[in-house]
Amino acid sequence: MRPAPLIVISGPSGVGKTTLVDALLARKTLPLRRAVTATTRAPRPGEVPEVAYHFWTREQFRSALDRNEMIEWAEVHETDFYGTPRSEVDPYRKDGIGVILVIDVQGAGQVRARHPGDLLTLFIAPPKFEDLARRLEGRGELADSIRRRLHTAPQEIARENEFEHILVNADLAAATDALESVIRADFQRRGF
Repeated sequence: MRPAPLIVISGPSGVGKTTLVDALLARKTLPLRRAVTATTRAPRPGEVPEVAYHFWTREQFRSALDRNEMIEWAEVHETDFYGTPRSEVDPYRKDGIGVILVIDVQGAGQVRARHPGDLLTLFIAPPKFEDLARRLEGRGELADSIRRRLHTAPQEIARENEFEHILVNADLAAATDALESVIRADFQRRGF
């Protein structure tokens, strides 16, 4: 039996990737989980360690890289490392649970290279570029972080055509419906 879907969701900071995935997971209509990413950045207010992210030191992150324990990783916004531990993906897929990676475009490229033909990729786009700043401010990002993320966003948006599907997140319910439909079709394609 083929493993359950590996789903890569990417897009610029502030586009609502995690909110969209959380909305889909709350429906409990498909056997899915979001892989918990490791990062070297500090937690934001309200983020629960080991739920929102694995908050690691740079030394912990480099050690995991040395042991080949990451499915993908990148240095993002020239400040922090982000990556997905293999332990967050492989065992679940073998058990029939689809795994969603909410990652940046660099990491998405690595996963595509390592899993050709074995993943589903979606790019989440904002209705307007200006929406990103508003959303970043709304989640309490510091001014310097917002500036860095908005500086990176055009390069990320320029890579949207590297993904199989592009979803515009203008309305959360409609975007969640579209996301669910695309993922359901991938489960069916795999014989689930």
